[in-house]
Amino acid sequence: MIRGYLFLAVYYLLSFIYVLISLPFLALPGRGPVTMIIRSYTRAINLALHWIGGIKKQIRGRENLPDGPFIIAAKHSSWGDGFMIYPEVKNLAFVTGDHLEKLPLVGGILRKLGAIVIDTCGGGERKAASLAAGMERARKDGRRVLIYPEGHLAPVGFHFKYKPGVWHMQKTMNVPIVPVATNLNCFWEQEATRKTPGTAVIEFLPPIPAGLPKDEVMKRLTEAVETRSAELIAQTTGEPVKATVLLPDPDKGTLGQPDPQQSAEPAA
Repeated sequence: MIRGYLFLAVYYLLSFIYVLISLPFLALPGRGPVTMIIRSYTRAINLALHWIGGIKKQIRGRENLPDGPFIIAAKHSSWGDGFMIYPEVKNLAFVTGDHLEKLPLVGGILRKLGAIVIDTCGGGERKAASLAAGMERARKDGRRVLIYPEGHLAPVGFHFKYKPGVWHMQKTMNVPIVPVATNLNCFWEQEATRKTPGTAVIEFLPPIPAGLPKDEVMKRLTEAVETRSAELIAQTTGEPVKATVLLPDPDKGTLGQPDPQQSAEPAA
């Protein structure tokens, strides 16, 4: 746990420093300087994970990233997911809940970065409206967009239902979806302080083209991400590949956890 607490201290220190560095640039036109600073910040977090947490990063499947705009739909299993992906894709916007916007000074940085901030407190209509407005801005700017369709951090061996908002995003932007699998949760699970040394793989998978029916997109996305993530976990643990198990969405503000009687075996 010592390395976990040490990383946590460095994480908060780096976050504080980079927020202060960003502040003078918020008043300038354009997002270039702040984007460069935040990309540097995420790289610094990756280095801290490597040298303090013992977690190395390996990127696979870069050849699957299309030219131009696209949507990245990634497995969500660790607080470190975004830090791993953000510095690897240029001109990247991301979808986040409005809880981050309430943190001191962070809201201004999110707006400057062009983040798509979802209204999570105003009900379905306001949530959909905030997503649609953010996607329209991203479409006009020709940006790539990162989203975690599960919406929750899944424990190792489990997943949550993939939400159809990613399909609506694709329909609005008319761009491919790039699924992303990972085994990062083997080394940094959910919001855990403990860090386990090893190599975290981030793998970009073949794109899902635009124009397909919603049910087909959601099926292909879920199967691609969960199947490959299960394979990466098996490669890490040395155990046979086990299909991930669907969990019900947790209550707001809580982490999803399986019932103590439930094992990580595929549901019938």
